[in-house]
Amino acid sequence: MAISNEHEYITLAHGAGGKISQELMEQVILPEFGNPILNEMHDGARLSLSGKLAFTTDSYVVQPLFFNGGNIGKLAVCGTVNDLAMTGAVPRYISAGMILEEGFPVEDLRKIAHTMKEMAEEAGVAIVTGDTKVVERGKCDGIYINTAGIGELIEGVEISPKKVKPGMKVLLSGFLGDHAATILAGRHGLELPDHIKTDCAPLAGLTQALLQAAPHTAVLRDPTRGGVAAVLNEIASASQCGIIIEEEDIPIREEVQGVCDMLGFDPLYLANEGKCVAFVPEEEAEAALKAMKSSPYGREARIIGETTAEAPGQVALRTAIGGLRVVDMPLGNLVPRIC
Repeated sequence: MAISNEHEYITLAHGAGGKISQELMEQVILPEFGNPILNEMHDGARLSLSGKLAFTTDSYVVQPLFFNGGNIGKLAVCGTVNDLAMTGAVPRYISAGMILEEGFPVEDLRKIAHTMKEMAEEAGVAIVTGDTKVVERGKCDGIYINTAGIGELIEGVEISPKKVKPGMKVLLSGFLGDHAATILAGRHGLELPDHIKTDCAPLAGLTQALLQAAPHTAVLRDPTRGGVAAVLNEIASASQCGIIIEEEDIPIREEVQGVCDMLGFDPLYLANEGKCVAFVPEEEAEAALKAMKSSPYGREARIIGETTAEAPGQVALRTAIGGLRVVDMPLGNLVPRIC
């Protein structure tokens, strides 16, 4: 049975907890997210876990909601999976809380939920609990999504910026700025080739392969808001190491660089939603790079720099002509509503 014509759009009644709310759950949410845990329909999920756990939470408010290669639902699942993966955990379970605006098309919700289902299946996680609220027209940009995630930490792996030492190699899993360029193009009416799309992807498989190949990896990060520049500055500050990255080794697509030149951005500061930065001992770097490249999401992985005892807490870019340029921590939100 399909949702009746009078309910092709979200109404305030969908958030009231009655028959129409149940209709939305039974006809849109459960067909996509349904699993033995969620199907019990408790107020919370009862989970089976052992060992040490990782926990994360995030909220997603991106505009536009749909963009080349994905939508807000893909961001929500992949972002949560990746936050867990960067702690050295195997993601297991996530929650999904949705704030819907009165008048939001039910068909759009269905598409977003289906994408979330696909990404959860690829990442090997189950969506086990959630919540839906509806707000008046004009109080929300269609849909906001909040997620939380739980993962099991891989035994023997200890991920911490404090473990970063001089002489380590800095690895990057692929091209920078694809996600931000895609969002910016959508907002500003710019035309990009179809192969320029969000890099949003679940990275748990990549990080697990990396950690198996390089068990002494010090830290992993996904360079989302603030980009690689923010991640490197955070780690340099926490470890009190200097970091030098090589301009010629940083993969940036020509089209993304063109968007940056047009709008006045630096690709080092652009958000990515499917990339990993890893700090690995020199003796394990080649094995780590090979492991990254074995993943479909790491085929363009590169070693882009190294840590040093000089200039502790600072990040520098060695330019193509051999000079050094300081890479500062970004000030403020350069590209708002990117995820």
